[in-house]
Amino acid sequence: MSGLASRFFASALIYAVLGMTLGLVMGMTEDHSQMPTHAHILVVGWVSFALFGFFYHLFPAAAKSRLAAAHFWLAEASLLVMLAGLVQIFMGRTEAGQPFAAAGSTGLLASMILFAIVAWPSVRRA
Repeated sequence: MSGLASRFFASALIYAVLGMTLGLVMGMTEDHSQMPTHAHILVVGWVSFALFGFFYHLFPAAAKSRLAAAHFWLAEASLLVMLAGLVQIFMGRTEAGQPFAAAGSTGLLASMILFAIVAWPSVRRA
């Protein structure tokens, strides 16, 4: 695995460790207020990024486009922004967190649209 596929998968592994660590901390402290943040780290960060990595590994030609690179950077930045917002929201600072969560969520939607644009031709040919 190399290039974009490797970057997505490496990010996925980092998010898996972060999400599981947050889950462990929540269990140890019996404070589950960050459960939605934990879920987003694991589902978007670990699962989605791993799937993106596997797709780009299976279809390396798709990974070479500028849109694919934009997909990676937009997804990465958007997830981090959204997570920063979610942490704030579930710490009780809703007004501070909502703009970040909204911007990050919008960016993640845009990155998924980019992925669909990049992936569709490869999937149709397969």
